[in-house]
Amino acid sequence: MTSDGQRSPGLLGRLSHAILPGGRPTLHPSASFSATMRVRLENHPGAFAQLAEAIGDAGGLLGAIDLVRVGRGHKVRDVTFLASDAAHVERILEGVRHLHGIEVEHVSDRTFLAHLGGKLEVTSKTPLKTRDDLSIAYTPGVGRVSSAIAADPHKVWSLTIKQNTVAVVSDGTAVLGLGDIGPEGALPVMEGKAVLFKEFGGVDAWPICLATKDVDEIVQTVTAIAPVFGGINLEDISAPRCFEIERRLRDTLDIPVFHDDQHGTAIVVVASLLNALQVVGKQLADVRIVITGVGAAGTAVTRTLLAAGARDIVGCDRAGSLYRARPGLSPEKTEYAELTNPRDLRCPANEALQGADVYIGLSTPGAVSADAIRRMAERAIVFAMANPVPEVMPEEIESDVEVIATGRSDYPNQINNVLAFPGVFRGALDVRAREITPEMEVAAARAIAAVVKPEELEADYIVPSVFNREVAPLVAEAVASSAEECGVARRIRPTGEADLSELPLA
Repeated sequence: MTSDGQRSPGLLGRLSHAILPGGRPTLHPSASFSATMRVRLENHPGAFAQLAEAIGDAGGLLGAIDLVRVGRGHKVRDVTFLASDAAHVERILEGVRHLHGIEVEHVSDRTFLAHLGGKLEVTSKTPLKTRDDLSIAYTPGVGRVSSAIAADPHKVWSLTIKQNTVAVVSDGTAVLGLGDIGPEGALPVMEGKAVLFKEFGGVDAWPICLATKDVDEIVQTVTAIAPVFGGINLEDISAPRCFEIERRLRDTLDIPVFHDDQHGTAIVVVASLLNALQVVGKQLADVRIVITGVGAAGTAVTRTLLAAGARDIVGCDRAGSLYRARPGLSPEKTEYAELTNPRDLRCPANEALQGADVYIGLSTPGAVSADAIRRMAERAIVFAMANPVPEVMPEEIESDVEVIATGRSDYPNQINNVLAFPGVFRGALDVRAREITPEMEVAAARAIAAVVKPEELEADYIVPSVFNREVAPLVAEAVASSAEECGVARRIRPTGEADLSELPLA
């Protein structure tokens, strides 16, 4: 803090964006917009320095440099650079192509290269090297296993992949910030989700992208394929359809159904807020919270905050605060209004922020103003999570509030769902849970929060890194314990030894 009580410029200041004319921030160079160009350079001193200078002058970040071959009077190198977006890549290449004595032979987009052929494969856990192996893994031996499951369907959990497999289901209607791009367009994202499940939770997940937007058809299809899976992760399905799909599947199936856009976001937001409140010395039950965006994520965040002990939440859409008597509300928003706004505020979001302790943005850039943020209470907390451009830019308010979090990896305090869903499903699968309850979600949030030790908590460090390997096991343990307490667990957690209790006698 400075002498006048303002926050001194910290890590946010050091990570500040450049500002283009009109006030639009540029983005940082990122590996997601990186390219490798094969260049032929004349073999004389200063040739590469000229290339590096051109990349830097265009705002690019130089990465790996590899020598491919040396010829008579020239060298061929592979040069990797990072840019901020696709147009920036082209500007950098254009600058290089204008250099005398340097020829660009080929350009490869590293992100597209990483997706060639997809990001998943099926590998066998059972060796097939002899006739005996084949007869055990497949016919005739497999028939005995199938008969055992047919006689006792519960054995499907121990004798098949069901015990560790999740379906990642989408209809492609709300993919990232791209909107309705269809099932084919959604597939790379769902593949990526499956990769994260495996890497962080040890869960085998498979993308299921459906060529229908019809709620009945989606529910019927997922219900029909459910026998294969131990859980269903719904992903990138537009609101309000996602609410009905999840509700109906939860009513129908006896395995966890989890819409990550709702509940994963809610868990990590609550975890982050619990720690942020410790930093500013406030209690969840006492603070006033304003949320912009009352769609899937905003509704779930609100419900989980209420389950965790929050009492004063005001949700706002484009028309302002939701209140019980407001005309024209959808059924979903009517239900939301019944749960929130105890002071019956009837005003735009900017006015609702007057004196508020916490702002949570799950909406769009510009949903609130920096001036409105400055009228919040002392030691205010701001989670501006619109991506890639937050509701209000952190640089505009960093000296006016105590804690800032975003959904981006290039600022401190990134709120990222990958902190939640691998551990949540790991814990649910370990106890063969029938569902994921609000209590299990709050337990997951508290587990994530606890990874950051009290002595480590700072305004710029309220949430652990997505690469912190402590997170998923701790979340899994908390979720499994909560499932047992809630009575939705079907088995005692494994002890580390092979579970032979469900095998038939010899």
